[in-house]
Order: sequence, then C-alpha cells, then structure tokens
Amino acid sequence: MMVVEEERSMEEGLLKLKNQNDTSHCRITACVILSTFVAVCGSFSFGVAVGYTSGAEIGIMQDMGLSIAEFSAFGSFSTLGAAVGALFSGKMAIMLGRRGTMWVSNILCITGWLSIAFAKDVLWLDFGRISSGIGIGLISYVVPVYIAEITPKHVRGTFTFSNQLLQNAGVSMVYFCGNFLDWRMMALLGALPCGIQAIGLFFVPESPRWLAKVGTEKELENSLLRLRGRDADISHEASEIQLMTRMVESDSKSSFSDLFQRKYRHTLVVGIGLMLIQQFSGSAAVISYASTIFRKAGFSVAIGSTMLGLFMIPKAMIGLILVDKWGRRPLLLTSACGMSITCMLLGLAFALQKMQLLPELTPVFTFICVTLYIATYAIGVGGLPWVIMSEIFPINIKVTAGSLVTLASWSSSSIVTYAFNFLFEWSTQGTFYIFGAIGGGALLFIWLLVPETKGLSLEEIQISLTGQPDEISHM
Repeated sequence: MMVVEEERSMEEGLLKLKNQNDTSHCRITACVILSTFVAVCGSFSFGVAVGYTSGAEIGIMQDMGLSIAEFSAFGSFSTLGAAVGALFSGKMAIMLGRRGTMWVSNILCITGWLSIAFAKDVLWLDFGRISSGIGIGLISYVVPVYIAEITPKHVRGTFTFSNQLLQNAGVSMVYFCGNFLDWRMMALLGALPCGIQAIGLFFVPESPRWLAKVGTEKELENSLLRLRGRDADISHEASEIQLMTRMVESDSKSSFSDLFQRKYRHTLVVGIGLMLIQQFSGSAAVISYASTIFRKAGFSVAIGSTMLGLFMIPKAMIGLILVDKWGRRPLLLTSACGMSITCMLLGLAFALQKMQLLPELTPVFTFICVTLYIATYAIGVGGLPWVIMSEIFPINIKVTAGSLVTLASWSSSSIVTYAFNFLFEWSTQGTFYIFGAIGGGALLFIWLLVPETKGLSLEEIQISLTGQPDEISHM
C-alpha cells in the first residue's frame, strides 16, 4: 500500500510540473548546438559506411579481384557488424554513459576505416568492415538517444533529425568524391569525423537523463545548467526528469521480460515495425548499390552519382525543417507513399527495358525514380524511426528495447544488402515490385499504430503510451 501511495505521489508531482510554465524549455543554447554537432559527427561516418559500396564498388573489385559474392559479403559485413554492436549498445550506453559509448564507437570505426584503407587482402577488408560496422551499430542507437535527451522539447525532432542530415552528408560525400577519389582515400575520409567527435566529446555535457538514472543529482543540475544556460531556472525540468526516472524504476527494473509487459507492447511493436519498414522497403539496397542500378538501366554512373551527391543534403533539409511543424505521422505517411510509388515505377521501367519498349527513356526515367525514392525516403522513413525510437521508450526499458530495435534494424539491413545483388540478377523489375508492396503495407502500419510525438516532453510521451496514470489511479 505504501508503494502505491508513493507512486501516486510521484505521479501527482509530475502532472503538476507538466502544467507549470518553464521558460528554460524554450532556450536553444550554444552548448545544445555544439553537443548536437559533436554527436552527429558519428552520423557522418555512418553515412559514409552506408554509401561506401556504391562509390567504391568498381575500384575494390578490380584492385582486390573480388567476385560479386565476395563484394556482396563485404557490403553486408558492415550491417552484420552493426547488428553485433546493436546487441551491446543499450547496456554500454547505461554503463559508460552516452559520451563513453560514443568514444568506444570512435575507436572501432577508426580502426575499421584504417584497416580498409591499408588493406592488402580481402581478410583485412572484411575485418575493417565488421569493426566499423560494430561502431556504427553503437552510433545508430546512442546518437539519437543523446540528442533527444539534451534538447528542449519544441525543437527535439529537428535536432534529432540532424542525425539523418549528417548521414546524408556522408552518403553525398561518397557519391560525389567516388568519381575522382580512390576507395582507399574515401576510407580515410570516413575515419576523419570520428576523430573530430572523439576530441569534441571532451567539451560537451553528459545526458541529464542518464545522470538522473545513475543517481548523480549535482551532476544532473550542472549538465542542465550548461545545456539551458547558467541563468536559466532548471528546477522544474530537473524535478520532472527525476520524478519520471524514480517512477519508472520503482515500477520495474529493466530486464528482457519487461519488454513484453502489456503496457510496453505497443511501443515495442512501433519501434521494431518502423525499423523493418525502413530496411525491407529497399532503402539500404538502393543507397548502397545506386551505381549498380544506374549501370543496369544504361544511365551514366558518373553523372548519376554526382547528381545524387549534390541532391542528398538539400532533400534531407526538407525533413529537418518539417519534422517539428508537420509532425512525425504526416511525414512518415508521405514518405512511405512516395517510396512505394517510386519503387513500382522503377519496376515498370525495368519491365519496359526487358520488353525493349521506349529504350531511350528508360535510363533517364530510372534516374528520376531513384532520385525521388531517395528524396521521399529522406523526409520520413530514413530518419524518423530513429527519432521515434529515442522518444517512446521509458528510461527503465530504454536500454533493452533500444538494443532490440537497433538489432532489428541492422539484421534486416544485412539481409537486404546481401540479397539485393542476387535478387537483381533474378529479376530487376520483380525486386522493385517487392519493395513497392512492402512500402504499401507500411502505410497501413503507420496509419494504425504509430503515435504522434510532436511537441511533447519525453516524460509526457512515455506516460501517454504506457498508460501509467490510469494504472496508478485504479490501484
């Protein structure tokens, strides 16, 4: 009975804090901007890894004498390594903190990129790809979580979406520079942002929500003062974070079985479902093997890669601008619809090519469809699953749930990346019809299950999804 009264007291305190006007939530300080920039340096290396196989395919296969199967394995080892990293990402983030986990990822990524850059045989290539992949698996979890935990709620979506923007910048660099830099130099460029992040982490604060979980109240307040400004009143925000942390930890300690409690099933289905949609709708295949698609369609690889490289960053800016204006659901629905339609049109283009109809239009039509596919992917399905993943899980299951969701993303990405070349050889048009059908199913999933989180604090989101106020009031 005392536990129930304690929970009810904490809940009432949290609801009071929600209704108070806290002006510190509205401030965007230089520290928040710097901390976000340092975090997304890792996202740039993430983007380089995703697009690397497209820009380096011909050079690596010729210099190292790789077969299609060996190169497909090389491409998929990054996502396989990322799946391994995902298994440990959550636990590492809670044991070492968000900054400590990013430091570990830097070591792994730099080791991997240097191994690729100076590789003498396929073993060193594969080792480097796996090592950088493990680092990317850590980055993919901890970067959006860290940004979501340090930013004010009214700009949280925009700042977290910058993770996707820098990923696109990395992909853009590979597409553009792949025309005049060899694959070894591009690997060195992939290591550079990790070095910048490793240094920058010395100058940014730890996540206040992690500090609340490990029980360092003074450090929590110092972190919030750095993030909100020395003259800001951080008492309300600090109390809200501490109350919510105590409430969810008194409810249950984090374990794998906690994920399957009834109140967490919806969040788990949403998190994993969005990641599966992101990968099985073909994104990893199209971005990783854009040059293969252009070559098959008869379009100039050099022109296509250059144009995509120039286009990657501006189209990612659209999602960055709209995410806190339109909201998550409208962008996800628009994105999934666009991806489905463009995949169907790509399938149609290759079907016409196979029937030798309108051969002069197929190359240009394919390029336009690939560009539109990547554009619609970037404004929603590309980045928002990571944004939503960082928002919906309470602190007591964030470690386990985040690791599981990240594992689902990278495992499915590994399957798609490895299988694409073989599917493409089997049927060019059939491959895109499959991707298009999955995109159509994604529309239904998003419409029925994905919540809107725009404008809500992390604590408000977690209460609305887990239904804790109702549970407590009925006890």
